[in-house]
Amino acid sequence: MHAEAGDLLRGVASAAAGWADVSAGSLSALACDPARSRGRLFAEPPAPTRNAYQRDRDRIVHSTAFRRLVYKTQVFLNHEGDLFRTRLTHSLEVAQLGRSIARALGLNEDLVEAVALAHDLGHTPFGHAGQDALNECMAGQGGFEHNLQSLRVVDRLEERYPAFDGLNLTFETREGVLKHCSRAHAEHLELTEPGGVGRRFIDRTQPSLEAQLCNLADAIAYNAHDIDDGVRSGLISMGQLMEVGLFAHYHQQALDDHPALEHKPRRLLYETIRRMLSDQVYDVIDTTRQAVARAGVRTLEDVRQAGPLVAFGADMKARSSALKKFLFASLYRHPQVMHTTGQAQQVVRELFAAYVDTPAEMSADFAAATDLQRTVADYIAGMTDRFALREHERLTGTRLL
Repeated sequence: MHAEAGDLLRGVASAAAGWADVSAGSLSALACDPARSRGRLFAEPPAPTRNAYQRDRDRIVHSTAFRRLVYKTQVFLNHEGDLFRTRLTHSLEVAQLGRSIARALGLNEDLVEAVALAHDLGHTPFGHAGQDALNECMAGQGGFEHNLQSLRVVDRLEERYPAFDGLNLTFETREGVLKHCSRAHAEHLELTEPGGVGRRFIDRTQPSLEAQLCNLADAIAYNAHDIDDGVRSGLISMGQLMEVGLFAHYHQQALDDHPALEHKPRRLLYETIRRMLSDQVYDVIDTTRQAVARAGVRTLEDVRQAGPLVAFGADMKARSSALKKFLFASLYRHPQVMHTTGQAQQVVRELFAAYVDTPAEMSADFAAATDLQRTVADYIAGMTDRFALREHERLTGTRLL
């Protein structure tokens, strides 16, 4: 970080009541403290060597759903190339970015890491294509949303402990996992957990700064790695990217500092993305500290009553949004990706129909459940790409993708 930027951050930090002296390595008064956690749905004695958020992180890493992420699509199907991101590598990148920002802001790194590693546990096979198809299949039963499904995974679907379903995570980790929620779903959650993780969507309050941070780290990560994967796949070109202001700025900056990179396109791409990531991180740190100072927040409750505080500055937000629009139009809606998307949705729809028609085709635990359609959605959502394809071929005799 440039010295003048560091001076600005320190100056803003000192002006913000309750903000940490980051240089001392202490937590901000606005950070979530595991010793003051709102606790777990099922009371447990504390672990002797780990705080509550570290324990959450460890439970997530050892979960079945987390291991499955290695074979779940980010943009490109897992079999399309060994070096493309998967949901697992994406989650690790979000955790890295989130921890870096949290450390600078004096927020709780362990909580950020737990939320980052769990945020995509409910994603279907085949990425957003699978989610959209499953949402259509479940239209009459409240739909399907991967974010709500992630909470369902950690609260109910994991089966690892003798005394409860799910992972029994802390309120703060679960709150961070549920980053989006419709009012109807929030009201349903409120019925089973009054004052719980759904309440803020009814009251229109904010989650912790750690949860807000993970939301933004998620966007920073996928914009950057989708550039890398898009170029690697050949679906987007450097020429196209040079029309995007955010990318072109750091591309030229990299060339100015290292002219020899003109003849090393792969290194030039990496250096451009690295600089883009770094400045986005610094921008979030700077903007968040200023927002905290302006809002005058002093406590966690103040944070919840304030508007969003973890954010990009106006200029970086505009440039990041332009990059996101470019990726949507040029990569996510590329004809080759759309062809794959169509086939992936066919797999999910036909699997859903087959299991609803013949529940015994599912594993025994799922086949015995009473809420058939929701159970089928749970079963399909938990699949990896390759297991879904094998099951589809077994049940339909058709080989796709």
